[in-house]
Amino acid sequence: MRLLFLTPQVPYPPHQGASLRNWAFIRELSRRHEVHLFALLAHGQSSMDAATQTMRTHVASLTLASQPSRSTMQRLWQLITSPRPDLALRLWHPEIADALAETLRAHEFDIVQVEGLELLALCEPWLARPDGPRWVYDAHNAEADLQASAWRADRRTLRRWHAAAYSFIQWHKLRRYEAAMLPRFHGLTCVSDTDADSLAALSGRRPLVVPNGVDTERFAPGRVSPHPDLRSHPAVVFTGKMDFRPNVDAVLWFAHDIWPAVRAAVPEARFWIVGQRPTQAIQALSAIEGIHITGAVPDIEPYIEGAAVVVAPLRMGSGTRLKVLQALSMARPMVSTSLGCTGLGLRNEEHLAIADTPDAFAFNIVHLLTNQREATAMAARAREYVRTHYDWRVLVPRLETLYTSLLDNAQAP
Repeated sequence: MRLLFLTPQVPYPPHQGASLRNWAFIRELSRRHEVHLFALLAHGQSSMDAATQTMRTHVASLTLASQPSRSTMQRLWQLITSPRPDLALRLWHPEIADALAETLRAHEFDIVQVEGLELLALCEPWLARPDGPRWVYDAHNAEADLQASAWRADRRTLRRWHAAAYSFIQWHKLRRYEAAMLPRFHGLTCVSDTDADSLAALSGRRPLVVPNGVDTERFAPGRVSPHPDLRSHPAVVFTGKMDFRPNVDAVLWFAHDIWPAVRAAVPEARFWIVGQRPTQAIQALSAIEGIHITGAVPDIEPYIEGAAVVVAPLRMGSGTRLKVLQALSMARPMVSTSLGCTGLGLRNEEHLAIADTPDAFAFNIVHLLTNQREATAMAARAREYVRTHYDWRVLVPRLETLYTSLLDNAQAP
């Protein structure tokens, strides 16, 4: 098949959630199909840098456009006046739309797969056409649900009421937008049964679930050495993009409400926040005893390998978390909220510890830090579960089955 992927960033190197999923699809499908890529360059990124050059070696063609910029005043005006959600306005620009149109006219694609809601406005003129490729929307999140969870989390704190108000408005805009746009696609995919339920209620048909996965050969225990900075103490580790709102909320909650109890019980423990673009609020946490912030790192595996416990204290968001699969694939003991590990079928105390209150979260971390044999056995069970159910080589064939079905239906009389 001749496939075109539309991604909001160049998905190489695969260092964060969306790019990891996009890169896995492209890598696996290019083994058997002709894969093309239309991607947007981040601000300051060159079309000739090492990442884009590497990407060119994996696809039949690569079309690049630069992400547009919006001033604060433009964004505020659009927030007030536009019925569309903020996310749907982020990447639309007439020059990008023209570049996409040129790409679509230059090739006879069988399938066009759109990775994320922020790209939908670019595709809108093409979706109603009876001929041409079959269009597939891959929902990395049920975006309305994500904003609803953010609203519920932020409304609890007075100083976060401005963020709660934003999320409340975006929640309802996103519901209307998803309900209007999703039925126009020939195929829908998402990452969890929970998201499938939500999107089915909006679109009138159930998406195919293609969970987030992990390269279990790359994320394997013992493949890399622990980072030297983590060898001298029990390390509690969080990984993620640190300007992503659910991650920021998770780490701030952990640092202020959970970490003091862990340090009181295990004074030698250290908390490592590993991820690019830490916000000012995250950077300020370095003033707390025992907390270290790395910023961007070349590879996260040495930090995961050096972790005595990996944590996922997420209170907002939707979808499934690649950070959870990566840590469990490397056989690291983990403590997560229910939301942090939702949609993965993981069982409390069999594969990881699940806790939703500060006291319970801290108790489980301390228990794993002080009961190494039990922690190791639990992590080994989790590694086997992830290897069996969530390796990308197991998951990507689901997409091919969907593509074949869509093409067969298109050719049927």
